Amino acid sequence: MYIKSRALASLITLAALFGIVQAPPFSRAAGERKLEVFSWWTSGGEAAALDALFNTYKKQYPGVEIINATVAGGGGSAARPVLQTRLAGGNPPDTWQSHPGWEMLGQYVEPGYCEPITDLYKSYGWDKAFPKALVDLMTKGDKTYGVLAGVHRGNVLWYNKKLLEQHGITAGEKMSFEEFFEACDKLKAAGIPALGVGDSGIWASAQLFENTLLGAVGPEGWMDLFSGKMKWDDPKVKLAMQIFAKMQDYTNRDHSALSWDQAIGALIEGKVAFSSMGDWADGEFIKANKKEKEDFGWVSHPGTDGSFIIVADGFILAKGAPHKEAAIAWLKSIGSKEAQEAFNPLKGSIPARTDVDKSKFDGYHQWSMNSFATGKLVPSCVHGEAAPAAFQQALNDAVTAFIVDKNVDNFAHALVQAAKESETNK
Repeated sequence: MYIKSRALASLITLAALFGIVQAPPFSRAAGERKLEVFSWWTSGGEAAALDALFNTYKKQYPGVEIINATVAGGGGSAARPVLQTRLAGGNPPDTWQSHPGWEMLGQYVEPGYCEPITDLYKSYGWDKAFPKALVDLMTKGDKTYGVLAGVHRGNVLWYNKKLLEQHGITAGEKMSFEEFFEACDKLKAAGIPALGVGDSGIWASAQLFENTLLGAVGPEGWMDLFSGKMKWDDPKVKLAMQIFAKMQDYTNRDHSALSWDQAIGALIEGKVAFSSMGDWADGEFIKANKKEKEDFGWVSHPGTDGSFIIVADGFILAKGAPHKEAAIAWLKSIGSKEAQEAFNPLKGSIPARTDVDKSKFDGYHQWSMNSFATGKLVPSCVHGEAAPAAFQQALNDAVTAFIVDKNVDNFAHALVQAAKESETNK
């Protein structure tokens, strides 16, 4: 129903290949000495990682003025409407951030807003350096439209290690829902919100549900849901909804006033114990100079050990880019080992390239790289990879309503209808 068949097949059989040739410098005509980069990386860890990309680009291609056109809002919730307005009005940035899959192919490629960069894969050995499954998520026909800076894992449960120890709670190598709620009850009895959520952008709660859904249906069930084999009112889906409803009893009261990074900040400060968030959260711990396994720890979201929700970040080339050569050079830079090794340790993601020096990465990244190599890979719905934008929005709306009324039947019905409409309009 949703996932492109070739991408789905390739997700099962990722190939680890290697090799790259450094891009030559581009001509420096006056009009090419600027570059507008549009993204939503504005939190502390995100901004530091983006600066690493900028610094690498400036080193590889000196003399270009970078216009940092960021729009605050996690997951691109505020940025994408601004971008769509610019694209529709014929005023594109040179390059912009996009998730692969439905977001990139449906929102930007199909309307003709971007140009293919297939030649870069052939010229610079990227067809050997990047896993085919990820490239397929950015490919339509025989043309590829994006290059990935990194790959995030969406289904991570972070915790404040010292706070858990103070209350006699030990997090093991994996965690069941039963173990999670047992810990939540201990913390609630002590007057501590167990689960930190910052859903001023509702996508953060939608992601909490997405992670919980994977824990209830498993990776095979996930693929069945997004291919139409399983319906959204299936008993396993309703079980996930019931578990998600129970989680609301343990969240911080100010969740609707906080952004996702503010919720991670509350975890860092010991105001909450857990937070289910993608590993861009790791960048916030790094920025705050916190030590892994001492100040904070992590485990797969309950029930999802052995599964990896892919949330990949890439950039694409605008059709009619005002500074095309500079934009192409930006994409070449992102695809280089140097940029991937500089960006991902700060961002919390792992490199999209498979031939980087893994010794440059910390314990969390080593864990994530191993999970990516050995786990069942599934694309994120919340971040635009598994389903069209219309279903993604319907999910956000349904989650918003469910947090208020906790009506499982209404939640399921809303998603069943959204899936039918997405099938009709895909």
